[in-house]
Amino acid sequence: MPTTSSGVPFLRTPDANFGVLDDFPFAPHYLDVDGLRMHHLDEGPRDAPVALLMHGMPTWSYLYRTMIPPLLAAGYRCVAPDHIGFGRSDKVTDPAWYSIARHSANVRRLVEELDLRDITLFVQDWGGPTGLAQYAAMPERFSRLVIMNTWLHHEGYEYTPGILDWIERNSPGGMLRENVPGRFNWGLLMAMATRRAAPGDSVVAAVMGKEPTLSAEADAVRRGYDAPFAGLGEEGVTGPRRFPLSIPVHDPVAGNADEQARHFAAVNATSLPVHFAWGTEDNVFVTEWGRKWQSMIPHATWDEFAAGHFLQDTHGPAIVDAVVRRAAG
Repeated sequence: MPTTSSGVPFLRTPDANFGVLDDFPFAPHYLDVDGLRMHHLDEGPRDAPVALLMHGMPTWSYLYRTMIPPLLAAGYRCVAPDHIGFGRSDKVTDPAWYSIARHSANVRRLVEELDLRDITLFVQDWGGPTGLAQYAAMPERFSRLVIMNTWLHHEGYEYTPGILDWIERNSPGGMLRENVPGRFNWGLLMAMATRRAAPGDSVVAAVMGKEPTLSAEADAVRRGYDAPFAGLGEEGVTGPRRFPLSIPVHDPVAGNADEQARHFAAVNATSLPVHFAWGTEDNVFVTEWGRKWQSMIPHATWDEFAAGHFLQDTHGPAIVDAVVRRAAG
């Protein structure tokens, strides 16, 4: 197993894993982060306003594959990073390496290295804490915030049963901890989460060691989200393992809880345009929470979609249309 010059062990996903993705034609770009490759997409004119597209768990820049073309058509430069441990980025195998502060610092290095400005920031899931940290640290680089199903930890935040269940399923002994990647990988879960595969039949088949029966669309989604981890084994999914356990319910240090609270205050005090684009069928970040957060930013706008947690995957062009319309208004 390779290591960086400072001794950090990592795995690198073979490029061939991504050659099977017919719906992801974007060229890879890499930033060196202390000897690790951090991947990002960079599409569109370098002098155009920037759409910075932040992913969470267990996804990667593939999540934005249907949003990038209409954003380009609307005149944006699209930059979509993959956190270390995800996508085409290197996979550090030491669990202690991962923290939300480190993920956020890596994204800041990318923003500064590319000298991104006039940024419209799109955040969802863990993209919220890691992406909104960039606005809090460098507000002069940003022009607009688009907040999708996400959160920032702060005093009084109520973690939903959906969040607590996600932590339990990914904890030692939990259903996902015991079956991913042994019997199936994240792609099957994403096919189910985006309603392209029937949850019961797919999981039961996979747990029993049978190949699930999937539509062509569902199988394409499965391959897209499996690609970063296929063939890497347990050590290859260390990054996704750490995200659920970093939710500040149990580990406020790894979850960067105090900084998240400060970033929450900064976002709520912003004078920038803020657009909420919310999937109303999400049991993790529920609509009640999204509406509550919107009410804390008096000038924020709201658009909702009959979508689950991963609304960029299922409603990408509609989200872009709503944001472009709001920006033009």
